[in-house]
Amino acid sequence: MAWNEPGGNGKNHDPWSGGGDKNPGGGKRGGNEQGPPDLDEALQKLQDRLNGIFGGKGGGSGTSGGSGGSHKGSFGLLGIVAVIALVVWAGMGFYTVDQQERGVVLRLGKFHSVVNPGLQWNPPLIDDVSKINVTQVRIHDHRALMLTEDENIVDVDISVQYVAENPENFLLKVRSPQESLGQAAEAALRQVVGASEMNQILTEGRQVMAISVQERLQRHMDAYETGIRISGVNVRNAQAPSQVQDAFDDVIKAREDEQRSKNEAEAYANSVVPEARGIAQRMIEEANAYREEVVARATGESQRFLALLSEYQNEPDVTRERLYIDMMQSVMTNNPKVLMDVEGGNNLMFLPLDKLMENRGNPSSSSRSSASDLGFRQMNDPLTDASRTRQSSTGAGSMREGR
Repeated sequence: MAWNEPGGNGKNHDPWSGGGDKNPGGGKRGGNEQGPPDLDEALQKLQDRLNGIFGGKGGGSGTSGGSGGSHKGSFGLLGIVAVIALVVWAGMGFYTVDQQERGVVLRLGKFHSVVNPGLQWNPPLIDDVSKINVTQVRIHDHRALMLTEDENIVDVDISVQYVAENPENFLLKVRSPQESLGQAAEAALRQVVGASEMNQILTEGRQVMAISVQERLQRHMDAYETGIRISGVNVRNAQAPSQVQDAFDDVIKAREDEQRSKNEAEAYANSVVPEARGIAQRMIEEANAYREEVVARATGESQRFLALLSEYQNEPDVTRERLYIDMMQSVMTNNPKVLMDVEGGNNLMFLPLDKLMENRGNPSSSSRSSASDLGFRQMNDPLTDASRTRQSSTGAGSMREGR
């Protein structure tokens, strides 16, 4: 007979309640056998503990309070799970923006704000934050064949440096800022190259071309609202196509030789012209000095003549004698011949041949040699001092009579 059939001894045949000790806490059941844990009882104990933590009351062990305690425990567990989920959700909203970055906040897919560097918080799963580096210098290289104004083809290679100045426009206004930059760079470069000649692009016009491309490219970026600021454009290479590169190299070399020759000629002119100007200025100064000297000398002679005329008008004889003596002195001083009037009336001409031979190459010393010979002859002359005095006076008288 089954243990739960009517009329049977169900108490003795109940497999969950042994005939031994009572099992108030899930202990031994049916003698020495160990039964499975009571799940409802374990959940009830957990709910009682949670209710005790949050200020609730534990459920009773009776049958009448079991249903109410179970519902209260379920609500408490849900509250705990909700609080934990809320804490985790709030913790997920903290983030840090670096000093070189700016954060673009999208709330439910729509632009909300731009956050600055530092510790920030936004509601997670509602706001989406994208960090944009606004100080990093990015580089875009572009190379293409261009047609110049004089209908030549050049191969131009440029490098564009830019930064994301406006993070909102850089992230949201264009789909691909780098692609837009490349297309705008090619358009600006074609405009500049198309308005320039090939020789200018290949030689000294690269810097001017780079500045023009940068200005045009920045205008394109502002019109597209890309949020990009062009910091620099460098023309890395500009050359003719490879098929005609050798010919253009020869042309460039010839042009460099021409420029070098011009520089050498200018250097020579700069060294010669100042020297010639200095010589001309010196000649002008010498001429002015000579003119001043002649004018001053003439002025002095005229003043001297006027003074002499005044003296001559006062004392004609004395003035005439003085003028004669001065003239003879000036004439005889430079004459190497010496005339001596000796006693007896015979004039003796002394010709110092040795001194003349010595002084042939030095005319300035002839006066000195004549004076020295005259002194030597006077010292060896046997005439006395009285005769020399008489001779000199007689010679002076004869000179005046001859005059």
